[in-house]
Amino acid sequence: MTTFDYDMLTIGVGPAGMAVSAMGAAMGLKVCAIEKNKLGGECMNVGCIPSKALLRMAKTRHAVTKFTAMDIDEMPLPGVSNPFPRIQEKLDYINNKKYAVKFEKVDKIVGQGGASFVDSHTVAVGDRKITAKRIFICTGTKPALPLIPGLDGIDNVLTNENLFNLEKVPESMLIVGGGAIGSEMAQAFSRLGCKTMIVQMDPHLLPFADNFAGEALGEVFEKEGIEVYNSRMISEVFVKEGRVILKTKEGESLEAERILVAAGRTPTLQGLKLENAGVNYSPRGIPVNGNLETNIKHIYALGDCNSNHLFSHSAMHQGMVALMNIMRPWPFKKDFRKYVVPWTVFTEPQVSGVGMRESELIASGIKYDLFETKYSDYGAAIAEQVTTGSVRVLASKTGRIYGASVVGEGSAEMINEWGLAIQKKLRLADIMMLQHSFPSMSFMNKTIGENWMMRRLKNPWLKRIAAALMR
Repeated sequence: MTTFDYDMLTIGVGPAGMAVSAMGAAMGLKVCAIEKNKLGGECMNVGCIPSKALLRMAKTRHAVTKFTAMDIDEMPLPGVSNPFPRIQEKLDYINNKKYAVKFEKVDKIVGQGGASFVDSHTVAVGDRKITAKRIFICTGTKPALPLIPGLDGIDNVLTNENLFNLEKVPESMLIVGGGAIGSEMAQAFSRLGCKTMIVQMDPHLLPFADNFAGEALGEVFEKEGIEVYNSRMISEVFVKEGRVILKTKEGESLEAERILVAAGRTPTLQGLKLENAGVNYSPRGIPVNGNLETNIKHIYALGDCNSNHLFSHSAMHQGMVALMNIMRPWPFKKDFRKYVVPWTVFTEPQVSGVGMRESELIASGIKYDLFETKYSDYGAAIAEQVTTGSVRVLASKTGRIYGASVVGEGSAEMINEWGLAIQKKLRLADIMMLQHSFPSMSFMNKTIGENWMMRRLKNPWLKRIAAALMR
């Protein structure tokens, strides 16, 4: 019988690696976790956590300028001119005081270089070789740099990996890409006093969302002075007299102090030597089955590196599912692909979605009805001065929920109800009959159910039944 150093080993300790290693150790397994940079991976250190901290600072500054007559320069907020050291202090606290506790029972190899396969059960880190019965690849993704003429000749191109190392907020910034990262950072830096311009090839912001969501966010950006150039092809970028110049094939010439590239992600697989373990992979990532196994059954690929849903919460969920499946006999294993994945872009207004988009329903030939309630029609939203946005749900006539989008205050919390409803195959009648705390923003979810019922009651047949029952 083969003896291994560890029951399980994780390569990468971002959201997926953290979930699977911490849970494995809690279950009494002997676990080793290898991370070439810092615990928490990209999400914790250069991704979703620091970006939300920056957005919060920017929101505070924006609120002060919006609701006071005093110019922000006359009443500066602490850290606004250089928020990045404050963000780093918070990250250090989380890593050292919070995350470290969760990994006390895990043997950690951090900051000693990347891991590479020697064979299907053996991984090398520097001069050390480690064996494990099961290995989990959780290496995530890194920013993709598009093939824009001249981009490789610009020093200090910003991506999310180095953005939070800035020494000050730039005077102006060009942003390539209008997805989640590009949109969030455009609003954050704009509200911190930086002139921001988004240039992208897609027809609207947030191309992964329904059109109305990206268009609604675009209207807000226009009001806030953020320039958005949709449906543009970039012909070249270069530096002239210390300024970044971006030219489009449509004839525009834009310039700024810095350029941020937020135009997609690519799996981080370099240096792993997956061929030594016999693991199949491609530039798109590592293919897995429903159990998250690679073609080598005791090697798993979790999170962004398998290119299924590039979200931190999805990576954490995959780690949980993979570990639980190891403990389950075949008939009871769970297919990670059958779980719905809600998402949120943390701009103001927040933009969230789950399930099928309207374009997907049309392409699939699925008949649906659209139900919408606007923040501007809801008393609580009017009173709180958060009237931008709406809740939109795509459903069948009988109330089967296909997809939902929420643009507006609190959408990150509200979308989870729709995710649960879709996953559990609940219907709009169930949402309607759940008593929602009033006057919460999620009360608008209940209103969607009521709108569905009111539309159903317009059916002449139902009207006749109702009339007969009332006699």
